[in-house]
Amino acid sequence: MKPKKNPKKDLTKNSNLYFAIGLCLILFTSWRIAEIKTPQSMDSYELYKPVVDTEVFMPVTKVQPKKPKPIKRDPTDFEIKKNEEEDNESKIVFSDPIDDGIIDDVISIDPPIEHDIPFEIVEDVPLFPGCERVKKSERRKCFQEKMQRHIAKNFRYPQIAIEMGAQGRVYVQFIIDKDGSISGIRTRGPDKNLEKEANRIIAKLPTMTPGKQRGRPVRVPFSIPITFRLQ
Repeated sequence: MKPKKNPKKDLTKNSNLYFAIGLCLILFTSWRIAEIKTPQSMDSYELYKPVVDTEVFMPVTKVQPKKPKPIKRDPTDFEIKKNEEEDNESKIVFSDPIDDGIIDDVISIDPPIEHDIPFEIVEDVPLFPGCERVKKSERRKCFQEKMQRHIAKNFRYPQIAIEMGAQGRVYVQFIIDKDGSISGIRTRGPDKNLEKEANRIIAKLPTMTPGKQRGRPVRVPFSIPITFRLQ
């Protein structure tokens, strides 16, 4: 008895097409499963600590003090006043308001320092409270250590940033003014909530002893990065 086959009913006719379609469906399903994120509970965020970078970025610029213009006395700058007590005698009186009994050819006046002096080149660095008795050569190191302790003490990770998983490095720049107060706080980071927290920490800095250049108080800019990291 011969087997009966219908040539029009060949099952292997489109087998390659069916195999390709099935392979595509399997790959697409595997990719979608891999992309599904398992929701994490808040317990996984219980352990997080602030990370304060040890390196400090200072805006170093070359500052060349302006030379004061000499004040030269004009030999013709005088007027003749008659003395009523003496008969017909005249005296030569200089109209220069500076009259200390000594006439100099050139009088130099040291102009006030109006520009900012970077932290790395200022002669006397600002003193963080507690660094007053430290040697002058160690005051920069003391300032940075006190700054890191202040950040770690006042650090509070924003709850909204935890829920969003926001983290990264925030660069903070501020100015220690002539009276030792903190002003001009500027922040730049990956998230507004982290920038706001960095601004709050720096705003809580205590009043310091201002930095000095040539014995005069000056404005000193200071920059430091703060790293927010979830652990």
